[in-house]
Amino acid sequence: MTDHPARPAPTADLHCELCGHLPHPAKSRLTFANVAAILPIELAVHAVVLRSDLPYLGKVVLLTVLATVLVVWVTEPSIMRLLQAWLHAPQLLHRRRLESADKLWRLRTRISDEPGALQALAERLEALNANILDLQVHPVAGGALDELTVATSDEVNAEDLVDAATAAGGVDTLVWPTTALALADGQTKALNLSIRVAADPSELAWAVAELLGAEIVTTSITTPGPGPLPLEEATMLKIPSPWQGAFVFSRPGVPFTPAESARAHRLAELAEQAHLSTLRLRSTSSPRSTSRRTSAGLQ
Repeated sequence: MTDHPARPAPTADLHCELCGHLPHPAKSRLTFANVAAILPIELAVHAVVLRSDLPYLGKVVLLTVLATVLVVWVTEPSIMRLLQAWLHAPQLLHRRRLESADKLWRLRTRISDEPGALQALAERLEALNANILDLQVHPVAGGALDELTVATSDEVNAEDLVDAATAAGGVDTLVWPTTALALADGQTKALNLSIRVAADPSELAWAVAELLGAEIVTTSITTPGPGPLPLEEATMLKIPSPWQGAFVFSRPGVPFTPAESARAHRLAELAEQAHLSTLRLRSTSSPRSTSRRTSAGLQ
């Protein structure tokens, strides 16, 4: 008799690589799951207890104990394990769409901030049977810079997506192939890199390059930084160094967004604070500082 390997849970791929936990389900789904689990049991228990010949006090005690057990069962993870496939159905659907896509693209275009502009863009993409998997909106002068991750069939190419965005009123449209990494949790990634920079400020340049998917051009202040292009069109980014000069990053063909620039500068500020804290700690623990404190105490 051969042992068949256990089938993995349908939500196995949704576990976080760092903490191992599943993402939080939508509150409405979690509430519905709790009610669906408790209500039938509550009705059955009440029907049995009320039809029993127990004295009134005995019925009250029994119902209290059973209600407490139900509350404990709901508050601990049992119900979430029991209904996890349904609780995480939206994430599973998103994963299936991602896996079934022939091509993944990043599309960046500037549209007006008038009502209906984004809907017009979505309708044009829908005409190409393109699934919008992710959307980020960055306010810029004269409108909004929309950055989308879309999945398409093999027949759709970059020119088709550019034409669709242009027909919807988009300008300065850029389209380039991407991978599933574009859909990674940006907040978790930024937090992990922040921890890395706080522990070792010298990792700043590599952390920013990893965060933005860019290349380090130079750490010299004498090298020309970004030109006079607006930020949403700039393919070079300069951030201050905690020591001297500045770091310059390049991402040809993929301009940096205002939000990306802000995240990079926040990492630079964190590195500077961590570097200053290290210097203060060294100065207070140096032998000269110790001898000064000792002599001051003797006086």
